[in-house]
Amino acid sequence: MSLTPLPSDENFTALPEVEPTETVPVETAPLETNWQQGQVVEVTITDLSDSGDGVGRSHNRVVFVPDTVTGDRVRVRLLRVKPQYAHGKLVELLEPSPHRIRARCIVADKCGGCQWQHVDYAYQLAAKHNQVIQALERIGGFQQPPVDSILAAGADLGYRNKATYPLARSQTGQIQAGYYQKGSHHIVNLNQCPIQDGRLNPLLAEVKQDLYDRGWGIYDEKLHRGKVRHLALRIGRRTGEMLLTLVVKDKNLAGLEEQVEAWLARYPDLVGVSLNVNPDRTNAIFGRETVCIAGQPYLHETFAGMTFQLRPDTFFQVHTEQAEALLAVVTDELNLQGHEVLLDAYCGIGTFTLPLASRVKQAIGLEVQPEAVEQGQLSASLNHLENVTFSEGAVETLLPQLDVKPDIVLLDPPRRGCDPAVIEALTQLAPDRIVYISCNPATLARDLKLLCQNGSYRLARVQPVDFFPQTPHVECAAFLVR
Repeated sequence: MSLTPLPSDENFTALPEVEPTETVPVETAPLETNWQQGQVVEVTITDLSDSGDGVGRSHNRVVFVPDTVTGDRVRVRLLRVKPQYAHGKLVELLEPSPHRIRARCIVADKCGGCQWQHVDYAYQLAAKHNQVIQALERIGGFQQPPVDSILAAGADLGYRNKATYPLARSQTGQIQAGYYQKGSHHIVNLNQCPIQDGRLNPLLAEVKQDLYDRGWGIYDEKLHRGKVRHLALRIGRRTGEMLLTLVVKDKNLAGLEEQVEAWLARYPDLVGVSLNVNPDRTNAIFGRETVCIAGQPYLHETFAGMTFQLRPDTFFQVHTEQAEALLAVVTDELNLQGHEVLLDAYCGIGTFTLPLASRVKQAIGLEVQPEAVEQGQLSASLNHLENVTFSEGAVETLLPQLDVKPDIVLLDPPRRGCDPAVIEALTQLAPDRIVYISCNPATLARDLKLLCQNGSYRLARVQPVDFFPQTPHVECAAFLVR
């Protein structure tokens, strides 16, 4: 298996040939063969792209096809056609792959929430493991990178501790909540979702009916009218505490307090109901203001033996158990002795900072979001940790200003990876060890290449972890030593 990168329209490099086998033939028709939008072609899927689409060839050119898996033989309608590749839509499954299974969600072929419910879980893991290897080899330039076997999830459904659903009205006036259909802003209506914690499902179906009964206006993104934009649900996997949040254009909802009290009475584990106000014409879900209407503005969660308070818009890994598994790997690999100074860059609310702080002399967290810094400080106090400090600001700004030399630096940047200034500052800081946690193998490979150039660091180990079953996304921890 080789994982094929998804090309951009502006800068596409021809893909390497996939070696043919008896069961996966490659067509070799001349490039000049007809190639038009709307054309239906027969394709055998020989690969997966890093976005999760199946990849095949027609007339010696690449075709990306959602809802397929390696080994499928399919008929495909070409949609977006370029000289050397096209994106297509599955028209007919002629011969299923041995890796294909029946999706466990009735709208899996429409909903944009999951891309891989039709792929058996063992093959999902193999594809993700290979995605990491391919990124490190192709982008990072590492030969035979030391990638461990991926850590599988204990359950590949029912794992998400948070879900945020856009709302709309159907043509008959009913309120819909769900994920957007693939490639559109059309909502696929859901009454339950198999990847979210099952304890949240009753709220999804019943709250929609309550919103309908109240007659509250539902937001129309095209007209920028209506009030209620999103329904956000969150649960503490360990505690069972739940939060319900309505994202609204404004706070004036008739009968709001009465409805909130009804929700709190109906759901014993619901500890708080809030409004998040987002008046802007934007695709961003949450606005800057959150108001607790009743109950408390946070839920408690236990993570790696630590107590955290999570608010409606707090960033926290959606797969609690797998985040704990990754932390256990990091802890074992570091073999902390209690004398170390640990720096956690992009620390968020201290999800990893606090558990590791209990094992080191000093822990320092850097985070650009002031609300996250505030929550990190609060959680340090809740857990009686006095050796932790948090600094607010951009990592690239704060790193060069450090007045202490850390022994270990933990990096957990957003998907875009580290700012070049962060890489430069780390080179000057020269900690003995770096742990780089990433949800994007491509930017991970890019940054590791920069950190390892000139022999500054050596890539000792990479541990992939499946945080996101039923999707092509994969989390990794890479360990660098001097």
